Amino acid sequence: MAGIFGKILIGIYVEIKRSDGRIHQAMVTSLNEDNESVTVEWIENGDTKGKEIDLESIFALNPDLAPEEEIAQSPETPPPALSSSVKVNKIPTNKNRRTIAPPKNETPARDNRVVGTTRARPSQQTEPAPAAPAPPPIQHQTLQQQQNARRKSNCVKEVEKLQEKRERRRMQQQELREKRAQEVDATTPNYEIMCMIRDFRASLDYRPLTTADLIEEHRICVCVRARPLNKKEMSMKDLDVITIPSKDVVMVHEPKQKVDLTRYLENQTFRFDYAFDDTTTNEMVYRFTARPLVETIFERGMATCFAYGQTGSGKTHTMGGDFSGKNQDCSKGIYALAARDVFLMLKKPNYKKLDLQVYATFFEIYSGKVFDLLNRKAKLRVLEDGKQQVQVVGLQEREVKCTEDVLKLIEVGNSCRTSGQTSANAHSSRSHAVFQIILRRRGKMHGKFSLIDLAGNERGADTSSADRQTRLEGAEINKSLLALKECIRALGRNKPHTPFRASKLTQVLRDSFIGENSRTCMIATISPGMASCENTLNTLRYANRVKEFGISPSDIPFSQGGGGRSELSPTYEYDDFASSPSRVKELTVDPSAVMEGRTGGHQMTQLDVLEAQWGVGSSPQRDDLKLLCEQNEEEVSPQLFTFHEAVSQLVEMEEQVLEDHRAVFQESIRWLEDEKVLIEMTEEVDYDVDSYATQLEQILDQKIDVLTELRDKVKAFRSALQEEEQASKQINPKRPRAL
Repeated sequence: MAGIFGKILIGIYVEIKRSDGRIHQAMVTSLNEDNESVTVEWIENGDTKGKEIDLESIFALNPDLAPEEEIAQSPETPPPALSSSVKVNKIPTNKNRRTIAPPKNETPARDNRVVGTTRARPSQQTEPAPAAPAPPPIQHQTLQQQQNARRKSNCVKEVEKLQEKRERRRMQQQELREKRAQEVDATTPNYEIMCMIRDFRASLDYRPLTTADLIEEHRICVCVRARPLNKKEMSMKDLDVITIPSKDVVMVHEPKQKVDLTRYLENQTFRFDYAFDDTTTNEMVYRFTARPLVETIFERGMATCFAYGQTGSGKTHTMGGDFSGKNQDCSKGIYALAARDVFLMLKKPNYKKLDLQVYATFFEIYSGKVFDLLNRKAKLRVLEDGKQQVQVVGLQEREVKCTEDVLKLIEVGNSCRTSGQTSANAHSSRSHAVFQIILRRRGKMHGKFSLIDLAGNERGADTSSADRQTRLEGAEINKSLLALKECIRALGRNKPHTPFRASKLTQVLRDSFIGENSRTCMIATISPGMASCENTLNTLRYANRVKEFGISPSDIPFSQGGGGRSELSPTYEYDDFASSPSRVKELTVDPSAVMEGRTGGHQMTQLDVLEAQWGVGSSPQRDDLKLLCEQNEEEVSPQLFTFHEAVSQLVEMEEQVLEDHRAVFQESIRWLEDEKVLIEMTEEVDYDVDSYATQLEQILDQKIDVLTELRDKVKAFRSALQEEEQASKQINPKRPRAL
């Protein structure tokens, strides 16, 4: 042991080299013979630190502590007289020369010279003894490698193994990248993402919906329809990121990027009652969605079917029919297909004896106002009668005798429906279109089927637009979609109260959400392009919340040997989405720019003054709006609720101003007639001057009172418009949080 460690003793100080290159002294605390190393300790920043260092590193920095070389006796050299130890012969060595000592307890070979690892000091150099033949270079190198390997600590060996694995892995990755680079299609953007999607789809076992599948009975049916890529998307070489592997599962392949710029897919999975892929026809969609609802209206029920989704995702195509350019074939839409089945049902014996008559209405709801599409877009009023039944005053009902009559009405209504140009669609629907088929028996309503083509859900982002009309339009769409969701959920859960007064859309459809014999079907339409991925996810999350489906790994039809589900597709249940709420468009207000809450002790705003003056602060509409916002706290902040409140009050105030203006106009006609009588009276020779002055003063007083009141209301209305504009500037769109 003394020969191995040389002059190293416990308690002496030696020079050591740290991992960062520093060299300082440390005290030897133990000698480790098993792995030929020493343990040293030193004090640094008040703390005692230590490490294990192999002898070779110690001797490299402390050559004066190295053991002296031993030379084995050869047959030609007579052994000198030894007492109890072996005589050590001194030989001259180079300062940087390293020799190898034999393993412990091992007899040296007769033909080999075995020397210890040392660096002899010049003072110790003596004349060399007769040298034996030097060992062959290869054998010398092999012995050196074995000695170095034996002297390495286990930690160093593990580090070297890890480094070898890392280098091997890097070479494999480099080869894989080079191989993929040769296969890349430079003309296709996002080629890497396309390959990931293709590989994932290859692991699935497709079981799409067919006509042979059973039609299940649902009080609330929620389904999804994906359209194919359109010409614009194909010209831009956009990727299809939607996969529908089975009749009730939809998967979205959302491209993501890691911190190191590595791209990957996040496969988000949703489950619904039915899922229709891009090859499905309108007849197939109608078979599983609206057709089961037709019989409901013959059983004195209320049925509702509506299409929801992003602009350009296929809502109007699904409800109204196929498009050929700007011309629409109305005979292939759900409107016409439902009307066809209604007239077929009328011919059945059990319904023919009821002597039912069929009527149709077609109106649109735009920016909180109702317009009759069958009567030159006449503006209508929505009121509640004494029995709390919602009545659309002035809405025309047209009697229809056959499917052709219905098609004519649909063509007339679609021709004058409000539309506009957006980035997603050059002919975008900006309003909710409601087509109703009404059955009446002896003048009384027997059943009603409401088919709704909703406005694009992405227009909820326009609440911060510079244009007031677009801003109010977006706020109304946002509010009506939230209200529609809550009304459907209340229907499914049999809640005692339905917040139908929160928007004009749900107010008009009130009787469709009330009663045990009410059924609803929702068709969520989605765009398949990668550019529409965010809006597609918003649509699917909204639809998921309507009925709160759960999804499990077993719902995904992987083929045998297709890989583990947890690796290929992370799945989410509704509770997972609750922490990252689905949004028609999530909005927030800059905290630094938000005024204090309206209920706290603060200076009264113009809206508070208007509430007291106009009496609109405690209306049923406001109560339902407040309930709606409380049920969607994740999506509607208190400041956004205040904004919606201001918009609702503006709509009410606008209606009151218009009513008062009409009343003043009618009153002005009466005043003109009274003044004409007074002027004719003055043409008489002996007219009563006192009576003339008295009557004229009365007319003028009436004018002053009425016009002053109208002027004050108009001023207050203008102030409310300015306050709404200021509030809208504080609202900024916020991107949905990642799942």
